[in-house]
Amino acid sequence: MVRLFFLLLPGLIPSWEFFKAIEPSPRVQWRLFSVPLEDGEGWNEFRPRPQRLSLLTILRRLFWNPRWNDSLYLVSLSERLMLNPTQHSVDEIFDRLNFYVSAPGPVEDGPLNLQFRLIFVRREGEQITENITYMSEPRIYRGRT
Repeated sequence: MVRLFFLLLPGLIPSWEFFKAIEPSPRVQWRLFSVPLEDGEGWNEFRPRPQRLSLLTILRRLFWNPRWNDSLYLVSLSERLMLNPTQHSVDEIFDRLNFYVSAPGPVEDGPLNLQFRLIFVRREGEQITENITYMSEPRIYRGRT
């Protein structure tokens, strides 16, 4: 039984030695609009992280957390988009946003446009800075398909 525990231990507590450096990951922000907005207006963070989690939630997430896995896939797509931009990565991010983002209600000004951008958040001393690294072209919002 003890041998089994030592065999499972690396899977439960991963080693951080395979990271060359720990760097910020891109965050996805989105906005819906029917009329063009200024550059800094209307952005929402996609799946913001909760400020606090209960112990029960943490334990449950150890075994079942499909939403976090989907968020990790989105981060992977975003990193791939930064290193080697492909239409596939852009399309996949738009597909995820179209599925999960809810429109605020009926809009009379015409169809809604969906746009996303990738930002890196860094701490420089006491200041937190955001660098926009990618901004998509607007597309027609389709909602859940």
